[in-house]
Amino acid sequence: MRLVKPNSRQLTFLNGLRQDVLEHMALMPFLHSADFTALGMTSLGVLRSNATQRHGVTRWTVDTSGDLVVDVVDLHPGLLNDKWRDYALFVMYHEFLHVLGHRAHDAPFRTMEAQWPDQIGASRGKAFTHERRLMRAKWHWVCPTCELRFPRQRRGSGRYLCRTCRSVLLDVPVQDIQ
Repeated sequence: MRLVKPNSRQLTFLNGLRQDVLEHMALMPFLHSADFTALGMTSLGVLRSNATQRHGVTRWTVDTSGDLVVDVVDLHPGLLNDKWRDYALFVMYHEFLHVLGHRAHDAPFRTMEAQWPDQIGASRGKAFTHERRLMRAKWHWVCPTCELRFPRQRRGSGRYLCRTCRSVLLDVPVQDIQ
């Protein structure tokens, strides 16, 4: 089930990412016995552009014999540019580990994930999430004590406390933020 179909530019970018990720994976000693055939044939797609938490997903379906098979690997469309390319490579690598059969985010999976050669690119997930939240934010929950800001889509109405100093967060519309 594909929710959003990639346009031709996105598909070209995704296929370029696939090629680069497969080249890196071929050099990883722990993957020398892996069969990359499925990775080369896996359909690539995009998530909804309004997603903020999810950066990539491997979608599975059940075939007629009852086995799970990969349907598509989707990446966030906001990753498909030069600014986020290093992180997009890591996200695709992460999803390709799932395609190879490592479905759980357990300790062995995290060990394999940590083998990605670009640790700076791999660490950019929080920055990407923050940028997505800023783009969608209509409100900022602002701490009047320590001035931390939390971009949000809805008002907090005084129900939430600052995680640092425990003060009640104030709702400030985005247009009022300098």
